[in-house]
Amino acid sequence: MSVTPENLGDLNRRTLLQRAAAAGLLATPVAGLLSACAGSEPTKSDDTGAAKSKDNPFGVKDGSAVKVVIFNGGLGDQWAKEDKVVFNAKHPNITVNMSSTQKIKTEEQPKMATQPSDLVMNSGADMMDRSTLINEGAIEPLDDLLTAPAWDSEGSVADSLLPGTVGDGTQNGKFYVVNVAYTVWGNWYNAALFKKEGWQAPTTWDEFFALAPKIKAKGMAPYVHDAVHGYYPRWGLMASIWKTAGKQVVVDIDNLKENAWKADGVLKALEPWEKLVKDRLLLPGKLDHTQSQQAWLDGKAAFIQVGTWLKNEMSATIPPGFELTLSDYWSNADDKAPKDVFAASGEGFVVPSKAPNKEAAKEFLRAILSKAGSAKFAELTKSLASTKGSGDNVQDSALASANTLMKNGGSELISVKFQDFYADLDKESQNLSEELMAGRLTAQQFVDKMQAAADKVAKDSSIKKQTRTA
Repeated sequence: MSVTPENLGDLNRRTLLQRAAAAGLLATPVAGLLSACAGSEPTKSDDTGAAKSKDNPFGVKDGSAVKVVIFNGGLGDQWAKEDKVVFNAKHPNITVNMSSTQKIKTEEQPKMATQPSDLVMNSGADMMDRSTLINEGAIEPLDDLLTAPAWDSEGSVADSLLPGTVGDGTQNGKFYVVNVAYTVWGNWYNAALFKKEGWQAPTTWDEFFALAPKIKAKGMAPYVHDAVHGYYPRWGLMASIWKTAGKQVVVDIDNLKENAWKADGVLKALEPWEKLVKDRLLLPGKLDHTQSQQAWLDGKAAFIQVGTWLKNEMSATIPPGFELTLSDYWSNADDKAPKDVFAASGEGFVVPSKAPNKEAAKEFLRAILSKAGSAKFAELTKSLASTKGSGDNVQDSALASANTLMKNGGSELISVKFQDFYADLDKESQNLSEELMAGRLTAQQFVDKMQAAADKVAKDSSIKKQTRTA
């Protein structure tokens, strides 16, 4: 599987889009999307004499070549080969030299100070450290890519991207990393089973608790989750806190604000999870990620909470007719942000500062982020792309449901940072999340212990403090 920046989305076992490779959405590109925009006349030239236009905003020279390196992990590399087709449909006289590898750091970092590749997909276990690349000036700011016209849609490239994509690629006030894949988290169910039984997928905790007895009557547990890796249940707990208490409370938690864990809404957000455990609605057993996912596929539980890598990760054992369908984390009445979705981008491309053809690298990124390119990405990887609408034409329940969830989401994306900022607090929150979901802690005890753990970090002058601003 592929890997994104360390701990993004709080995946310690594998990073965010290692697993987004499992999501997926792609449609077949339409020939019209590959054609040049009509009426785009050259307006000016750069110092090399290359003409700039709406179809060539960076002034890429005919007859030039661009070297593109793809990480060939869980997403494979066929989608990138399709982007080459998209690119050359508009720029037939530019040569794309594309290669694939899993050894990004080993093969590409030594070249960064001399003559690097033009465009590098910095992903996988052997990825280059993003902060080091930025701090050493080794990669190019790409803010001009964001303001460039979108490849085959109206508006700018930035206008074409899903929420959070620009922020995920921004550091020190500049945009450096173009993430091309998108992961969404929530509660999964088998739509075919629900149709057969006449069940309506719940959107609130009250609806879930009303449905749970009907599920149990069929010999199934209403819910299952990974009970071995503590960051799995933590996703659901933190999503609930955001939805119920609102974004600012989570920002305060990330910033170690005094009594942030005791803010209004936090306890209310966690009490349904406590009830789920107390009412014995969880499948018994200390199952890990794949064991819990397989139990769900085997019909032992109705719901499981996990990200959109699920289909790819379990592709070999999905039963015929099983309709993997993603629904949002359930909300309470009077929640402050019930429609906000837990999602983030990953699988990042960078342009080395010393790349010989940075203009063509940026132009190739425009092609990757095109409607045609992103649709093919979704089709081939079964994962959402970071371009809006990548899954619109996909006949796949998992991908289509993730796409619908994003389209119907609120104005903000749920995100949590404290586990990335502080290793000790990360570990303690995982342990406490496991304890709560095992029934060994009440919601109130969880809150009290998390506040104590946060206070300990806040008072430790030896720990460098991080600040979340948004």
